[in-house]
Amino acid sequence: MQEHHDIDTLGRFGPRSLWIGVLLIIAGICGVALPVVMSAVTVAFVAGLMLIAGAIWGWHSMQHATDWSDWLKPVLLLVVGGLMIYQPWTGVASIALLIVTYLVLDAIASFSIARDGNGKRNHSWMILNGVVDILLVTLFLWGWPESSLWMVGMFIGISLVFDGWALVMIGWSLRESGSTENRL
Repeated sequence: MQEHHDIDTLGRFGPRSLWIGVLLIIAGICGVALPVVMSAVTVAFVAGLMLIAGAIWGWHSMQHATDWSDWLKPVLLLVVGGLMIYQPWTGVASIALLIVTYLVLDAIASFSIARDGNGKRNHSWMILNGVVDILLVTLFLWGWPESSLWMVGMFIGISLVFDGWALVMIGWSLRESGSTENRL
């Protein structure tokens, strides 16, 4: 019974966890090597998403708006996305706070996964992932907003490396246990 639960817990990651982990490690190394570039890419990505969402929401409002409040959300998305493109380094400081939120949530998720796998092989990797996230949050808030330019890219890169390493270890465990249908 316990062994079946172990396989179910690991099995939710899927048979391709090893390769996804390797890709995350490669992306993370790029972010660590070029943190300012990773910061700029992050701002451009978030701003682009906001502009696309604002345009789609605006199109929807053109079709269905009944008063001015229906235009509030698309205008806000377009303005904030546009400001992030116009002032990208200020956008980095804002995104920095979003990253802090992500890292806190990632730490909570890692500790939760480790708790589910307590006493099982490789659960300590998820604990390490959560601890690294908490350390990154502490370092990041210490120098904010001045350090945001390089820290955003650096922290995304480091987090991706540790997320990737955790997935590689889980994927390797799945492969060794033979609990996946599709082996790598």
